[in-house]
Amino acid sequence: MNRKRTGEIISRLEYHFNSAEKKNNEKKKNLLDVLIATKLSQNTTDRTSHKAFLNLKKRFKDWEEVSSAPLSDIRKEIKVCGMADTKSKDIKRMLQDMKANYGRISLEHLRRKDDPEVYGEMLKYKGIGTKTIACLLAFGMERPAFPVDTHVHRVLNRMGIVDTKTPEQTFETAKDIVPDDNKVGFHVNLIKLGRSICKAAAPLCGECPVYSLCGFGEKKFYRDNNKSAVKENNFIILENL
Repeated sequence: MNRKRTGEIISRLEYHFNSAEKKNNEKKKNLLDVLIATKLSQNTTDRTSHKAFLNLKKRFKDWEEVSSAPLSDIRKEIKVCGMADTKSKDIKRMLQDMKANYGRISLEHLRRKDDPEVYGEMLKYKGIGTKTIACLLAFGMERPAFPVDTHVHRVLNRMGIVDTKTPEQTFETAKDIVPDDNKVGFHVNLIKLGRSICKAAAPLCGECPVYSLCGFGEKKFYRDNNKSAVKENNFIILENL
C-alpha cells in the first residue's frame, strides 16, 4: 500500500475518532508508571489493567515499597487483570533489579538516552519486550514510537499496509511507513478500530471509516452479512495515567 493511501487512512481515522495529533502540555508522566501500567495491560483489557494499576498506587506509597512487599500482597492487588502470578513476580524482580542497577527505583535517566540505548537497556529486564518499550517512548517520553500489539498487527495486515507474520515483523516494517508525526495517534486509533470494528473473527466492515481504502479481500462479504452493532471500546490505559 502506498504512502499516500496510508496517509489518507491516518486522516480518516483521526476524523472518525476525533483524535488529531496534539502536543501534550500536561505534566510529564512518570516513566515507571507508564512501564508498569503497560506491563499490567498484557493479555487483558485496558480497564482491568487500569484497575490493577490504581490498586497498586492506593495500596503502596511508592514503587520502592512495592519492591519490598510480599509477592502475595502485590498479587492480591493486581489479580483483577489476570496473570497475577507472573506479573507480580516480574514487577517485583524488575524493581529490585533497578534498585541494584541504579541505586534507586527510577527510570528518569532514560530521558537523556536515545531510542536505541533505551531499547538496549530495557530489554535486559525479564518480561519487557519491544512493544512495552515503544509504549514507554511514545506515552512516557512523547517520542515518535509506534507500538504494535495484536490489534495493530491484525488491522495493518488486513488493510494491506504491511504483509507480515508476527507483531515483531510488523513493528520493524511499520516504523518506516508511518510518519513520525502520526505514529502515536495512529497506534491509538488502530487499537480503537481493532476493538470496535475491525474485529478478529467478525469485522464490521459496513461500519468501517476506511472501507474504500482497505485491501481486505473479504470486506464486501462482511459488509453485507455482519450487521451487528458497534460497541465502542475506546479506553486506553496509557492515555489515562
